[in-house]
Order: sequence, then structure tokens, then C-alpha cells
Amino acid sequence: MMTNLIYDEAMSTPSENLRMVHEMARDFAEKYIRPHVMDWDESQEFPIHIFKQLGELGMMGVLVPEQYGGAGFGYFEYVAIIEEIAKVCGSIGLSLAAHNSLCTGHILQFGNDEQKQRWLPKLATAEWIGAWGLTEANTGSDALRMNTTAVRDGDYYIINGSKNWITHGKSSSVAVIMARTGERGDSNGVSAFVIEKTTPGFTHGKKENKLGMRASETTELILDNVRVHKDNMLGQEGDGFKQAMKVLDGGRISIAALSLGIAKGAFEAAKAYSKQRQQFGKPICDFQGISFKLSDMATEIEAAELLIHQAAYKKNVGEKMTKESAMAKYFASEVAVRAANEAVQIFGGYGYTKDFPAEKYYRDAKLCTIGEGTSEIQKIVIAREILKD
Repeated sequence: MMTNLIYDEAMSTPSENLRMVHEMARDFAEKYIRPHVMDWDESQEFPIHIFKQLGELGMMGVLVPEQYGGAGFGYFEYVAIIEEIAKVCGSIGLSLAAHNSLCTGHILQFGNDEQKQRWLPKLATAEWIGAWGLTEANTGSDALRMNTTAVRDGDYYIINGSKNWITHGKSSSVAVIMARTGERGDSNGVSAFVIEKTTPGFTHGKKENKLGMRASETTELILDNVRVHKDNMLGQEGDGFKQAMKVLDGGRISIAALSLGIAKGAFEAAKAYSKQRQQFGKPICDFQGISFKLSDMATEIEAAELLIHQAAYKKNVGEKMTKESAMAKYFASEVAVRAANEAVQIFGGYGYTKDFPAEKYYRDAKLCTIGEGTSEIQKIVIAREILKD
């Protein structure tokens, strides 16, 4: 098993608390998730009861302070939890990450105290599942061109439009939605609203039939003359896009941790299989062609882990980490794809069947290079940051 890089706040000495968090998440995943992974994948079931259990353990409000019902942990613990869950099931890891870093994270970062008291306790305990809506069908990475609008009407806003690729679009009880309150393409023309799913006119569309991450629910969200009070706006009118970009900085750490877990899961499965599988009278790990694959996988995984911990450290101490989180997300997601691909190759024909774990890692990994900013977008972000001077 690969060594986990576990550090304290100063990034210098091992933290016993972090070890306990790793063990808690690992034990939960093995006991409650692993036995059902393929059933959920085949049926595309979103196992909401699992998230209720995760909420009881504080893992649905990892970063939320205790005063709002959360665990009050930092980003090292958060990365550890996402990683351990994703090693067993990328789908559950993805939903856990989306709930924590997007909907909950947006309210935590930009809500006033009244808003935090109103929504965070329910989200942190998984009484409510959260969703987050930025992307639309015709915008993708060009989010400023969104068509969803919010028009002021006295103390209310009337919101019309739709959002696509929304994690928990059907099962969520509340969502943070970005809507245009100004001109299309204006970074000061978007505002963020917290909208409860019981609000008239707020519904979900079809559930996507996906290649991977099939137990993580993805749907369209539809807003038809949804009337929302001004008190549901996060920050000031026009702040929404800038808020979303900052939320995505932290979200990239989430997807990097998700990628790390998938990569480690694929690596560990491939390594174990290579020790058991016999060819020409010896384990296939004794052949250089296989051992070199494992060497490359292990090296890239540890490099990705270091990038993630660098970004997590900067986030913990409040430093700007746009470049670091983009690097971590970009590199770790590409590593996950390569590791999953090599795992299938090491398993050979068995890697192509659903009786062995490699094919699911392979299907799940690809989403990591797309969600919360594609690899190409990460390169743009990185280039912009390194060329500033």
C-alpha cells in the first residue's frame, strides 16, 4: 500500500488526527460502500441513505465550523476523506465533493451569518443535500454567456432559465444558482442565489445516462418564473461570477483529491492482481513490462499528492492558491486517467470485464479531466497565473 503523506498545519510532522480521519473514511468505505459499488453503478442508483450516514459522521460538513453543525476540519482532512471514499467508489466521492465544496462551500464562504444559520446546519448533517448551478447547455466553459436571468421585482427576483450537468439536481433540497442580473458577458453582471427546491417553478429535468460516475446523480435544473427574496442572494448583486470562480478554486482541490483516490484505487487493484496472476511460472509483477507500469503509476500518484497538499496548505492558511489548485486538478486528473488505463492493461482481458474493478476506475476517471474546469481550462488558468509577472 502506498504511503499517505499526512502532515500537520505546518506541513512538517505527521498528524494523529489526520490518520484517524483517513481510517474513519477508509473503514466506512470498506464496510458500507464497497459491497454495493457495482449494483449502484449498474442501476445508476443515487444511494441517498449513504450520504445521510456520512452526515452523521461529519463528512457532509467537513469544512463547516462546529457552530453551524459541521466538523470544523481543514483542507487536509477534507482531501483525506474524499481520497479514501474515491479509492472505493468515484461516484460517492464525486457527490461528497460536490456537496461539500460547491453548494455548502459557496454559502460558507460568501453567506452572511443569518444565511449560514439558515442553511448550513441542514447541509452539514445531510438533512438536506445541496446542488450548485453554474453551467448551462450552450455555455460550458464560457459561463459568462449564461442565459439564466434574474429580474428585480421589488424585494424579489424572478429567475428564468436552466442549468445543466448538475450533481444532485433531482435529490437536492437546496441549490446555489448563478443567474444574470446584468449584461451577458459582464463579470459584474451575475449574482448568486440560494434557492430551496420547494420554491414554485424550481424543478429538475432528465437524469443523464453517463459513461462513469453512474451512482452520482446528474440532471438538468429548470427555473420557470422562480420568485426568490432578495435575502436569498449571497453577497451583493453582481458578485456571483467572482464568487463562483473563488468557489471553483477550492473545488479544484476537491476534484484533485477525487482523482487521487481513483488513481490510488486503480494502482492498488493492479498491484495486487499483478502479484497473484501467474504467467510462464511466475507472477506477472516480476516482468519488467508490468513492474515499470507500476513504477510510473506510483511516481505520478505521489507527485499528484504533493501538488494537492501544497494547494490544501495554501487554502488552509488563507493564501491565494489559484495556480496551485489548477495545477493539482490538472495533473491529478490526468494521472487518474493514465493510472486507470494502465490498470486495465495490467488486468488484461479481465480488465475489460465488470467482474474486476479496473474497468470502473477507467470509466470514472475521465470525468475528472472534464468536471469543474476541463484540463484545457486549467492550462489557461495556470498560464495566466505564471505569466502575470
